[in-house]
Amino acid sequence: MHMKRVKGMTKGKGKKKTSLQSGREQFSMKIVTSDRCEVCKTPCTRGMDYVERMSQPGAVGNGVPCILTRTKVGG
Repeated sequence: MHMKRVKGMTKGKGKKKTSLQSGREQFSMKIVTSDRCEVCKTPCTRGMDYVERMSQPGAVGNGVPCILTRTKVGG
C-alpha cells in the first residue's frame, strides 16, 4: 500500500522562540481598584496610597497595577 502525499499536508515545524530585543524580561500586572486593595491580604504601599486618594470626596481613579498579579509576558 503506497500512500500518495497531498500538497499542503506537511508536518508543522512549530513556533520558534524569539529572544527579547531589549534583553530584559517583561512583566504584566492587572489593574485593580480601591475596593480590591481594601480587602487585600497583603497590602502594599502603592495600593494603600491609592485607597487613601480614592477615599477623598469627588476622587476619580482608574485603578493601580497590582504587584501580586505580576506575570511574565511571552515566556
